Amino acid sequence: MPKRILLVASTTGYQTHAFAAAAKRLGYELRLATDRCHMLEDPWGDQALPLRFDDPERSAQIVAGAEESFDGIVAVGDRPAYIAALIARRLSIPYHSPEAVLACKNKFLARERFRGAALPVPEFMRFPLDARPDAAARGVRFPCVLKPLGLSASRGVIRANDQQEFVAAFERIKNILASPEIVRFHEDEARFIQVEDYIEGSEFALEGLVTEGRLTTLAIFDKPDPLEGPYFEETIYTTPSRQPAKVQQQIINAAARATAALRLTNGPVHAEMRVNDAGVWMLEAAARPIGGLCAQALRFARGVTLEEVILRHAAREPAGPLELSDPARGVMMIPIPTAGIYAGVSGVDDAGTIPGIEDVIITAKQGQKLLPLPEGASYLGFIFAHGESAEMVECALRKAHARLSFDILPELAVLR
Repeated sequence: MPKRILLVASTTGYQTHAFAAAAKRLGYELRLATDRCHMLEDPWGDQALPLRFDDPERSAQIVAGAEESFDGIVAVGDRPAYIAALIARRLSIPYHSPEAVLACKNKFLARERFRGAALPVPEFMRFPLDARPDAAARGVRFPCVLKPLGLSASRGVIRANDQQEFVAAFERIKNILASPEIVRFHEDEARFIQVEDYIEGSEFALEGLVTEGRLTTLAIFDKPDPLEGPYFEETIYTTPSRQPAKVQQQIINAAARATAALRLTNGPVHAEMRVNDAGVWMLEAAARPIGGLCAQALRFARGVTLEEVILRHAAREPAGPLELSDPARGVMMIPIPTAGIYAGVSGVDDAGTIPGIEDVIITAKQGQKLLPLPEGASYLGFIFAHGESAEMVECALRKAHARLSFDILPELAVLR
């Protein structure tokens, strides 16, 4: 009998098709559970179980009530990970606990767990949205970083260097949290803004798998662009890391302590951290794989994809050799330079001729409204590269990006 895996994902998620293709290669049966209208019968023709991401408990009941058996469960995204945890508990499938996933999602809870595990943490506090920002600013040190507790991908994260910038950032985050898209999910953490000391240093990401509480590192990514604010838009990831072996081991050790502090037990982990002379400072450890199409930046021996590794792990089968198939690989998440309406792009074919460039994928759709950080939550697309060294990969990504020219129209011009 083929292994049956339940995939909890958004209908608009980039990774759903990648997991479906990986399951087909492995000979697994993949059952989808996605957020869609329960009143329409199979609108996408994929026989997915209809979930409501704004009602996690009900979503878990729907899957449990379907009386289907699964060998494992995988989730793509933060909200799907929480629903997957609730489902896994009901069906007795090994996975992270709901409490652990919530701790990952909530920046305040995560900071408390990290501090309890004696990991380096900045001074942090949280303020309700109805707090007076001018009064709050008098109780913090500068520079500091303001963060909405429940958002991801650096959305709403703003650095403030003085009281005036603090007040402006506080009001801006309040407006972001008031958007209907966020209010719909009425999560408790959306009512608070966290403020913490700014951490100097270089930023890194670690991709891993946790098995019965033990972390296995799949890759460490360098983030070569300085992420100093006022916003923290991620762009380039390259692997393997160019850091000395000692620093890489410190990153791995810190990530392992962080996953233990969050009580993550079974499933993917995407961790982010900053490193400076004082050590490794954990930013977050999310109970999910790397987001968007970025998983394509990893290829293991014999061409195995990250999705295949995750599916095998969920099915409790050996993941196989986990060495990277190329000396170095990387991805660039193409940032949105300005707000407006996406009208098109030129130079894609030209960018693809750069030595080392593997693929240029534009995910923005014509007519789509674009918002840069801190309000935005998406990218224009992704550029992938491989090469003999991380330096060569980074250079190829930058050259390819320079060949692209995006046509973004002012929204008022479109309305006219």
